[in-house]
Amino acid sequence: MGSQSVNRSLLEIYDRLMSHYGPQRWWPAEGPFEVIVGAILTQSAAWSNVEKAIMRLKEAGAMSAGELRRLSQSEIALLIYSAGYHNTKALKLKAFASHLESYNDDLDRLFAKDIDSLRRELLSIYGIGEETADSVILYAAGKPVFVIDAYTRRIISRIGLSPHGESYAAYQRFFMENLPADTRMFNEYHALLVCLGKNVCRKRPLCHLCCLKDICRFKKEGEEQQ
Repeated sequence: MGSQSVNRSLLEIYDRLMSHYGPQRWWPAEGPFEVIVGAILTQSAAWSNVEKAIMRLKEAGAMSAGELRRLSQSEIALLIYSAGYHNTKALKLKAFASHLESYNDDLDRLFAKDIDSLRRELLSIYGIGEETADSVILYAAGKPVFVIDAYTRRIISRIGLSPHGESYAAYQRFFMENLPADTRMFNEYHALLVCLGKNVCRKRPLCHLCCLKDICRFKKEGEEQQ
């Protein structure tokens, strides 16, 4: 499939999802620091449990880098217990808070870096992997980078648009080389794919409910086998 054809297909998927589900307006937070905290806490966790952890951090006055540095790891772990893996995530939050100290807790200074430099720096911090780093860049820094997750991989591969290679980087290049570098589109596109993946394109998909079913190879192959 040529690049123009891929571009058209990806734009059609986006348009269909937007028409069906409407704007998702991610990330639900009261500022960029809260986005970062949420991005770390949501690793291997349901968002409803992350919300509980964020609320407890706020109630404790701990939604700032300075307060996270002041609190012990065990104190943070107790506050974020609902998000799971609380001891490890507490260490990750403290690692980010400690890193931000070199910027005098000024996220604008950190986010002033270009995307590649910012991404490398984020990946150097304990507990921040590719998906988390890109979530921070897109949703907190407002820079155009496409976030890849398990839902995106599943949906795109089922449709039949898989890139060459299964790596995170391969999937990210696939989107970013075939779509305009538009922060708002990347924001909504990722959120819409998550919405479809959670509600319809599950491990055992509800294909009859899918707004992409007539362009999905997985659905067509399933019908042919019946």
